[in-house]
Amino acid sequence: MENNQELEQLMLDLGQSARRAARTLASVTTADKNRALFAIADALLAAETHLLAANAIDVANACARGLDAAMIERLVLNASGIAQMAEGVRQVAALPDPVGEITNMVFRPSGIQVGQMRVPLGVVGIIYESRPNVTIDAAALCLKSGNATILRGGSEVAATNQALAKCIRRGLAAGDLPVDAVQIVPTTDRAAVTVMLGLHQFIDVMIPRGGKGLVSLVIEHARMPVIKHLDGVCHVFVDAEANLDKAVTVALNSKTHRYGVCNAMETLLVHEAVAAQFLPMIAPLYREKGVELRGCPRTCAILQAILGNGVRAATTDDWHAEYLSPILAVRVVDSLNEAIDHIETYGSHHTDSIMTDNFGTARRFLREVDSASVMVNASTRFADGFEYGLGAEIGISTDKIHARGPVGLLGLTSQKYIVLGDGHIRG
Repeated sequence: MENNQELEQLMLDLGQSARRAARTLASVTTADKNRALFAIADALLAAETHLLAANAIDVANACARGLDAAMIERLVLNASGIAQMAEGVRQVAALPDPVGEITNMVFRPSGIQVGQMRVPLGVVGIIYESRPNVTIDAAALCLKSGNATILRGGSEVAATNQALAKCIRRGLAAGDLPVDAVQIVPTTDRAAVTVMLGLHQFIDVMIPRGGKGLVSLVIEHARMPVIKHLDGVCHVFVDAEANLDKAVTVALNSKTHRYGVCNAMETLLVHEAVAAQFLPMIAPLYREKGVELRGCPRTCAILQAILGNGVRAATTDDWHAEYLSPILAVRVVDSLNEAIDHIETYGSHHTDSIMTDNFGTARRFLREVDSASVMVNASTRFADGFEYGLGAEIGISTDKIHARGPVGLLGLTSQKYIVLGDGHIRG
């Protein structure tokens, strides 16, 4: 446990260093940033042996602490993972640089020109858990968007993150950029998080990546704006005019492609006009995958002959649930209106999809479902920064202000107004 005064001074030093670095980054060229990014990628590959040794320490400590298998799986790093991280950094370098872009320039009646310029947010704080790739993804995206960043990873990957920090600093130095542009909090003391959340004079925005407990903690204590989402209660609605073969494929992928991710479907809604045909088509496929179904009374009645006791009666809690596991809530609805009402009542405004061949129905769903990503005839698993062409993502936001949906380079910038004149004065 750190002395409180020493800990506060440590975090204050990080904040001041980040602010100085942010001022430098705001004026560097795209070529400068890309050179540093490529150098970081090379440093990662060159440090493979050191990174694997550091990660082995974290894995051994995790096993000794009795962490569950899923947590340990998330923190494991191997040679393939290091190569993927390096390639991800190169992909970020290849993305267009949004900083300095000028748009919407117009002449006003006074003769001045008014427009907007895209600029970095400044200093981005990121608090996250377990996955080592978040360290590199966050560093790369913040650097390319001209932001300094302070990263606080979970204690379970402390050794790995410090090894990654050395690679990042070597890359920054090779690119002639300030090495404090990316800083990793060097202590595992949990009190550092509380101190970090109070550094509003240095950190412009905070981004939590992790479970509900972490996100709730950040929302409650942060004294700066937060980009976040709490839950991923995602839906697929099979409309009366859906192509049922395609609906089976999409609904199966949305749930079973990966279970423990925020864009996995948690509730399947089916129009009553096709429920008796569709549910018997898909239920056996879920059973083969080991997915437990929890259904409304009409769902249970339809599937009783097929699954017997293989479908449980859903409760209200099931409609709210983000399972992150092979469990799926299923409800039969009477109409598009009822489907939209259900999503609005129980959803988390993350990602929702409709399966339909009716253009008008699709347009209504797109317009009326108030989620960060709304889809037609596509799996919810596409709600991802890479799939959207953003490169690596810093996270997914269900906020309505500033950034919404997958947060890539644009989400890490804002716009300021610029005015061009030629000695103009206001009369």
